[in-house]
Amino acid sequence: MPPDKPNTNLQQVSASEVDERFSALLSNANAIRAIASAVQGTLGPKGLNCMLVDRFGDVTITNDGSAILDKIEVNHPAAKMLIHTAKAQETEVGDGTTTATLLAGALIGEAVNHAAKGVPVTKIIEGMREGVARAIEAVRASSRPLSGLDDPLLRQAALIAGRGHDDIAALVVQAARLVGAEALLDPAFKLAEWVVAKEGAEGEAVTGLVIAKERLNRQMPRERRNVRVLVVDDALEPEEIHDDALGTDAGFAKYLELKEQFRQALQNVIDLGVGLVAVDGPVGDLAEEMLTDAGVMVIRRVSRRDLSRLIEHTGARALKRAGLAREPGQLKRLLGRARHVIEDERLGHLRITGGAGKPMATIVVGAATSEVKDERQRIAEDAASAVQQAIRGGVVAGGGAAEMAAVAAVQRLRRRTRGMAAYGVDCVIEALKRPLIQIVANAGFNPLEKIGDLTVAAAQRQDGHLAIDCDTGEVADMLDLGVVDPTPVKVYALRAAGEIAEAILSIDTIIKKRDQDGGSPAAQR
Repeated sequence: MPPDKPNTNLQQVSASEVDERFSALLSNANAIRAIASAVQGTLGPKGLNCMLVDRFGDVTITNDGSAILDKIEVNHPAAKMLIHTAKAQETEVGDGTTTATLLAGALIGEAVNHAAKGVPVTKIIEGMREGVARAIEAVRASSRPLSGLDDPLLRQAALIAGRGHDDIAALVVQAARLVGAEALLDPAFKLAEWVVAKEGAEGEAVTGLVIAKERLNRQMPRERRNVRVLVVDDALEPEEIHDDALGTDAGFAKYLELKEQFRQALQNVIDLGVGLVAVDGPVGDLAEEMLTDAGVMVIRRVSRRDLSRLIEHTGARALKRAGLAREPGQLKRLLGRARHVIEDERLGHLRITGGAGKPMATIVVGAATSEVKDERQRIAEDAASAVQQAIRGGVVAGGGAAEMAAVAAVQRLRRRTRGMAAYGVDCVIEALKRPLIQIVANAGFNPLEKIGDLTVAAAQRQDGHLAIDCDTGEVADMLDLGVVDPTPVKVYALRAAGEIAEAILSIDTIIKKRDQDGGSPAAQR
């Protein structure tokens, strides 16, 4: 049953009162539209790049929605809310920020149109909430689980998320197989964090860890095999004594004592056969001299993230410099092991493979120039995230097919919805069409014509995998073409878009907060 038409005669309001009533909503909606328009041209296989220029004239060229939203300059609070939501999507599932942004923009735009005709915003939100929930159910129902790491659809998920870069997709899938399904299913593990882009490097999946550090000096060995690994979460130098204390006999004696203790601790490390020492902080002259003479490789100022990875891969346990004074037997139990450690002098990084701890894999992505290195890194990270999410939650037909299949489910909900909440369901129906419309437009075809062709074909074939082939403009089965997206990415994008749209629509007043040093707030309705 169609909803009742909004009764605009319930109360007489002047034009100025209407403008006042909707000023906050319109302001927020316009800000959301502006953000959506900044990324919509990048969507799909034919999407174009965006050029970002900072105040110093430095240029970033990318078609990665997350990178654009991360670097774009915004001042409007609603726009910032949308960007925060997109970043949350990137953090949680690693991809789908452009889709989430387009969906949110479409939901809010449609809602504003209905609200301007007199439909209560609360009713729009009510219907929108039900419509989004139904769309999520439909997407999950169409999901296909993968049979494992050798499933061909896994490679396709990497290829689509990797924007058609076959070399990157192959590396990502290879790395996924090296780390194994157990690691990929671990919520604390993110394959995308194991991507390293290097100018001039050959693309490869390294079985182990790559750290962007060089050995402390050229006199140290460049390569070691079957080494014990010591991780020092501190500076590698004697404990400091205040200058004032050094001026006294007792203070100077204490300094000599600490220095001798440190020397003995280093000698114990050397006697234990340690081949690699990774240090969080600086390395003092005494430590550098002794370890160099002993043929120990040392890397310093290693990031906490890399130290943590080194600990996991080698099975080492981090200790402070005071812990170096432990008995050799106790110290030995804190050491890790690695089969091979080598410095790549040309690329300026260290490779640690064959660790005694957890198996790990690093995706090394080559780039011809420094200008494209960052973009190659972003592409590989998206592909890695897609692979991991596909293993966790399966895949759905991509290219806008999953959203269009959900349209039919939401339309059935709309026919059962009574009252003005149906207008909120309508918002979801129109928003679900938006990704395909934009993909088709970016490919150079007429969206209205292609949506019509797809609607007819879907009704005839009862197939939820249909969309438009961006090369030919014809209706095609996306699964047959290998165009798939991870199910968790689609689900999260729908949920995020619905939540941010509801939050924006429920704002009736924008109030400037009082400064901490005083001042009166200003309110805008």
